[in-house]
Amino acid sequence: MATFGNIEAQLAPEPVAEAPKLPTSQRKLKPGLTISNLAAEVFSVRFSPDGRYLAAGCGDGAIRVFNASTGTESANLTSNSSNGLPTTVIRFRPHGGDRTKNVLLAANANGGVEHWHVSSGKLLHAFPVKDDSNQVYALDYDQNGDRFATGGKDCAVRIYDEDSKKLLVTLKGGQGYGSHVAAGHSNRIFALKWHPTEPNCLVSGGWDNTIQIWDARKDGGAVRSFYGPHLCGDSLDISPDGSKVLTGSWRPEDQVQLWDFNTGKLLETVPWASSLIHHRDPCMVYAAQFSKHMPLVAAGGSGANEARVFDCERGNALVGVVAGLDRGVFTVDFAPGGKRLAVAGGDAAIRVLDVVDAAAWEKERPGTAAPVEAPPAVPVAPPVAPPAVPAQ
Repeated sequence: MATFGNIEAQLAPEPVAEAPKLPTSQRKLKPGLTISNLAAEVFSVRFSPDGRYLAAGCGDGAIRVFNASTGTESANLTSNSSNGLPTTVIRFRPHGGDRTKNVLLAANANGGVEHWHVSSGKLLHAFPVKDDSNQVYALDYDQNGDRFATGGKDCAVRIYDEDSKKLLVTLKGGQGYGSHVAAGHSNRIFALKWHPTEPNCLVSGGWDNTIQIWDARKDGGAVRSFYGPHLCGDSLDISPDGSKVLTGSWRPEDQVQLWDFNTGKLLETVPWASSLIHHRDPCMVYAAQFSKHMPLVAAGGSGANEARVFDCERGNALVGVVAGLDRGVFTVDFAPGGKRLAVAGGDAAIRVLDVVDAAAWEKERPGTAAPVEAPPAVPVAPPVAPPAVPAQ
C-alpha cells in the first residue's frame, strides 16, 4: 500500500505556540475616596497645585470644591451669568510669585470665562458674555500662570494676560482652501495645552481630526499641524519633557496615541482591548492625561463607561481599571506628585484612586495585585468535514 509522507504527522494538530505574556506593571490602583450623589454630571475635575482641593465643573453650571483628603464640600461656586448651562472646563492657576493662591479659571457653555478664589468663594473677575453662541470648551495656563488660553466653538484660540485680563492674541485659520489660507481648525476646539518647555507654543485639538501647533507671539494661523486624532473632550497632553503629544480620540479603536512633538509622526497606539465588562461596547475616549511625576497615562470615556491607567515604562502595561459605571467618564486628573487620580463623569460622582506599589498592595489584599496574563492557548483539532446533507 502506497503512502505519501507521514500520514499521522499530517493529521496531527500543529503544535501550539505559547501565548506571549502581557507586560505587567509594578504599580496598581487602590480604591480611595468616592464623592457621590452630586446634583449634576461632572465635565471637568482638577486638583489644586498644592493638592488640598479637588474642584469639579458640573453640568448645572456650579463649581463644587471639595477637601481632597476627606471629600467634604468646601465651596459651591455659582454665578448668575451661567444660566444653568454647564461649566465645561476648569483650571487652577499655577502657584508662584506673589500672586494669590487657589485661583480657579472656569469656562461655561454660554461662552463666559470667570476667575474664582476657591478659599474664600469670591468671584474675582468675569468676562462679559458678548456672544453666547461661542461656547468655550478648552482652557489652559502657561507654566508661570502669566497667560491663559481659551478655545471652543468658533475654532479660535485666544490668549489673555492673566493680570490685566486683556486679550493679547487671537489665533485662527482662514476660510477656504489653498496655500494662501492660514492654517487652523475648521471645527470646534475641545482641548488646549501650553508646551511645558517652549513658553510661546500651544497645541490644540478638536472635531476636525487635526492637532494644531501655534506660536503665541503673533496673530494668525498655526505654524504646523498633523492629522489623525478625533478629540471630543479634554484629551490632549504633552509629556513633561515636551517630546511627546498624548491624544485620546472618541472612536472605537486607536483611541489613545502618542505622537512625536517635533515631527508629528505617530509613535505608538496604546492597546485598549474590548471592554472588561461582558457585552459592553468599546470605550471611546473623552479624557486623557500624562501623570505629572510618574510614567503613567490615564484615559476614560463612554461606550464601555470606563477609565484605565497604563504604565508607559512597562510597555503600556495595564495598571488598573475603573469599570462597570452607569455613565461615561468625561474627565481625569492626576494630583501633584502623581500618586492620586480623580475620575468623574456622567454618573455625578468623583472617584479618587491611589497609585500604589503592586507588591505592597498584594500583601494588604492578597490576589488583587496579581499580574494580568494572557489566557492559555487552546489546542485546535484537525478540521473535520461537514456532515453530508441527506438527499431530499
